[in-house]
Amino acid sequence: MQRIRSTYLGQAEGLFVTLCLLFALWSCGYSPDRGALATLRRGIAGEPASLDPAAAADNFSFQVLQDLYEGLTFESPTGQILPAVATSWTTDKTGTEYTFYLRDSARWSNGEPVRAQQFVLAWRRVLDPARGSQVSDDLRLIANAPEIIAGRQPPSTLGAYAPSDKVLVVKLERPAPYLPQMLTHSAAFPVYSEDSARSHSPETWVSNGPYVLKRWLPGTRLELSKNSSYWDNANVKIATVEYQIASDQNSQLAQYRAGQLDITDIVPANAIPWIHAEHPEELIVAPFLATAYFGLNLSAPIFASNVELRKALAMAIDRKRIAAAQGFGQPPAYGFVPPGTWNYDPQNWQWSNFSDADRIAESKRLYAAAGYEIAKPLRIRLLFNSNTAIRQTAILIAAMWKETLGIETELTQEEYRVFLQSRHDKTRWEVARLGWTADFNDASNFLDAFRANSPNNDSGYSNKTFDALLDEASRISDPETRRQLLQAAERVMLSDYPILPLYFFVSKRLVKPYVHGVQPNPLDRLTSKMLSISVH
Repeated sequence: MQRIRSTYLGQAEGLFVTLCLLFALWSCGYSPDRGALATLRRGIAGEPASLDPAAAADNFSFQVLQDLYEGLTFESPTGQILPAVATSWTTDKTGTEYTFYLRDSARWSNGEPVRAQQFVLAWRRVLDPARGSQVSDDLRLIANAPEIIAGRQPPSTLGAYAPSDKVLVVKLERPAPYLPQMLTHSAAFPVYSEDSARSHSPETWVSNGPYVLKRWLPGTRLELSKNSSYWDNANVKIATVEYQIASDQNSQLAQYRAGQLDITDIVPANAIPWIHAEHPEELIVAPFLATAYFGLNLSAPIFASNVELRKALAMAIDRKRIAAAQGFGQPPAYGFVPPGTWNYDPQNWQWSNFSDADRIAESKRLYAAAGYEIAKPLRIRLLFNSNTAIRQTAILIAAMWKETLGIETELTQEEYRVFLQSRHDKTRWEVARLGWTADFNDASNFLDAFRANSPNNDSGYSNKTFDALLDEASRISDPETRRQLLQAAERVMLSDYPILPLYFFVSKRLVKPYVHGVQPNPLDRLTSKMLSISVH
């Protein structure tokens, strides 16, 4: 990742300079005052589904939640795990019991102290199967959590308790040195009360992070203001944060160029030549742990017991072409767990090195073996959320399937919040475009999503061998043995073709030169607390 400030090098006539100052054109490199830039305007490519830590399972919700709440620990821009609500923690000799010590100055936005018991109640709330939280897997490490998720034990049996207001004891199913990182995810945030967590009204809002919810205009923007009760309020440099909702990449770019956004969270590939020519230093691209994929509806009769057909669809996709069309160096994906994941060797389909001719020939053979042909084509519905790049990828893959196999694909595009509901209604699709972003840097976080009882298992995949390998890995503390078990589990899953991995993500943002502190990390977390703004 490289970031250098841009400067305006051209010579302008007096009138042009005057107009530039008036309209703050981006091409002029001028930073408008805007009241000492007390407000940071961030583009966000989709509307958050929820600001309830137990209900938020999408990246857009998490982006906002990490400004509103704070967990026991905090992840720095470099990926270092730092004390947050907890000032320190200790581990017993077995590595299965952690004791966290909460800071006395931790306060809710209403001024009341943050208590250890509120973490316990929040975690039980996430794991309660009656709630059906999609982030329950993130707390699976805590003792009895798997039994609670499965409905075999009540939430009260969770291996977390508070001996006092400022001490929290967490018992684990097995040693997990990455627990402090896992606790930075919104699933592990505390909540003040059931009512406050479910509320999205600024009048009743209570949170414990650097910011509080000031206003939410659905479909338009979310406004956050500094939390005066936050323990580290003195180091929060920006008074107000506006998340401006714009799913269209070109729309965000236009807003950024017009001086209406300070940071984008998406960049259109077709703008790359212009960006490189005019303002390359304002483009920040970095890899992070996330995978784009198609989920196959295994309850649909066409896919339920037809692995040959699923494999044919996988092999008909030219992933190198898909990745190239993204425009930012995304690696093509022939497996699910991304490169760079801790203690893991990426797993790939055996045919990933086939020539294009051999790959296509085998795809056609499998398609025919599954009972389909040009005169009797497969017809499928492909569901995806409204996004220019996602739509272009869907169209491109549908064209590949048509050209190679004769498949007829009906494309269904939905607004993001509607899509989040539709993806769980398997009567509406045979294929859905999905994505998984790591909640913590470990392969289990990716693979657990495909457990038979996982709320994130949209395909409905179920394989006892796969689940057993994950269960065995969860009981192993030796890193090498555990790695081998997880890799074996992924190979089992890939051989069943419940999903079609497409490419691994990179983060891409345009950032104004007066915004400081933007440093993407492996989990692509960029909290507003770490940023500052200035005028030159």
